Amino acid sequence: MAAAHSLSNPALTTPVISQSSKKSKPSSCSSFLKSHSLQSPWIGIKLSLQSSKPRPHLPNHRPFTATVSFSLPTAKPDRVVSTEKVPKWSRRAIKSFAMAELESRKLKYPTTGTEAFLMGILIEGTSLAAKFLRANGITLFKVREETVKLLGKADMYFFSPEHPPLTEDAQRVLDWAVDQKLKSGEDGEITTTHLLLGIWSEVESPAHKILAALGFNDAQAKELTSLSSEPESVDG
Repeated sequence: MAAAHSLSNPALTTPVISQSSKKSKPSSCSSFLKSHSLQSPWIGIKLSLQSSKPRPHLPNHRPFTATVSFSLPTAKPDRVVSTEKVPKWSRRAIKSFAMAELESRKLKYPTTGTEAFLMGILIEGTSLAAKFLRANGITLFKVREETVKLLGKADMYFFSPEHPPLTEDAQRVLDWAVDQKLKSGEDGEITTTHLLLGIWSEVESPAHKILAALGFNDAQAKELTSLSSEPESVDG
């Protein structure tokens, strides 16, 4: 009877329905959603997005920058007064230098020597110097083998530094290459050919002894110099 009475009396049910509808009625989109604007740095278009939840403020991120160096370590920083006259190293020569450091770390040597330069040139592999060495039977495997024979194996528990410091003869090789480029008076970069000829100029260095043991000689050094100076030669 009570149920029937409540159904038959609209005055009792109307307030309930009205109150329920007020509770379930959503607020307007303008008051419920917050606008967030994103600025695209690539296309220059401002985008407006709607989010149902407030987002924390994100700090502006600094742009990522990378610097590529076109010079290698030198013991003669005052060689020239103007930096515009300092010849740049080629990308192949710089890569060969980086591979030399890596090879020293692989062999667990505490320093980067001329033998590492020689291996770095062969690992890079695309330069005129690397191709000339391979054409004369001097390969990375043979150089590694001769290096271990000459300098021995490092302690297996020794860890090389991230950038093993240069030996004195290795530093002289780099300076010799720069000096030769400056003496020539020619434009262009210092190449891996300069690096290899610099290695050969250090007669007492490990790399010179390794090259000599593998059959490299003064005649081949002159041939390489001649090849690199040809107009159609692509050195690097």
